[in-house]
Amino acid sequence: MTQIQDILKKRILVLDGAMGTMIQRYKLEEEDFRNEALKDHPHPLKGNNDLLALTRPDVLRAIHAAYFEAGADIAETNTFSGTTIAQADYGLQHIIYELNYQSARLAREVADEFTARNPDKPRFVAGSIGPTNRTASISPDVNDPGYRAVTFDELKEAYREQVNALLDGGVDLLLVETVFDTLNAKAALFAIEEEFDARGQEWPIMVSGTITDASGRTLSGQTTEAFLISMAHAPLLSIGLNCALGAKDLLPYLQVLHRKADFLVSAHPNAGLPNEFGQYDQTPDDMAGQIREFLKLGLINIIGGCCGTTPDHIRAIAEAAAEFEPRKVPSAEVAAE
Repeated sequence: MTQIQDILKKRILVLDGAMGTMIQRYKLEEEDFRNEALKDHPHPLKGNNDLLALTRPDVLRAIHAAYFEAGADIAETNTFSGTTIAQADYGLQHIIYELNYQSARLAREVADEFTARNPDKPRFVAGSIGPTNRTASISPDVNDPGYRAVTFDELKEAYREQVNALLDGGVDLLLVETVFDTLNAKAALFAIEEEFDARGQEWPIMVSGTITDASGRTLSGQTTEAFLISMAHAPLLSIGLNCALGAKDLLPYLQVLHRKADFLVSAHPNAGLPNEFGQYDQTPDDMAGQIREFLKLGLINIIGGCCGTTPDHIRAIAEAAAEFEPRKVPSAEVAAE
């Protein structure tokens, strides 16, 4: 059993908040996304936040530290788009290893600094593995429903490269997050298992899906229970939900996971829903108040924030989480009823 698995038996752990929201506060320009190696790169790079591990590591270091200061136990690496598939839009497939490795090293260094300050509250690093910008289950062309922009094998190879670099960089666990297409997630899990086999060692795996609208389904059409069943074959540390919805709207779907999952449950919702300008207005107190309902019902083992959340949100969430016991995991027999 790893250290984090042991701690999760005793208390709710807090995941950090939105990296993108915090990066926006720096009002970075094109030159911030370039270093000497990328100074003549022909594609615009502004907004490719994963690059900041190479070009502005000071920004990422400060954001990780702010979330740890606020009470986060787990920092996500800034690698949500760290695959050859996602980086192809920028013509940056050749730097995938360095991008993921350096992002993991940055988060690892900051986590270790905070653990050294307070050994009674060890800090962890989760390697963030996003869904890519392609889907293996749905055609992007309405006139050709059989067409796929990516294959399972292409996804698996892209994820394998990312996982290799994240593990080399020193992450404690892997987080396959914002899953909108379960087939993409299965490719990620297959890649992870291949890498574990090659290394002769395993790391904890978190999977977090996203409910895309009021229908209660993922983009590829699965209900929460179907998503859970599709993922349950893997040796998961936790399954959960993040993004798309605020805490209040996420509640009924977390209740499904609570009843049915025979492993830990996580959630990192948005700070409410975006306004007409795409901004998130929910205050830290309001968000923590809604999350308190998850905690009262005993639904949660790992809690954090997604779009729109800041260190202030995480601080309020961490304070609420400290008041409650973690969710009790049912036996496989009870979960199957």
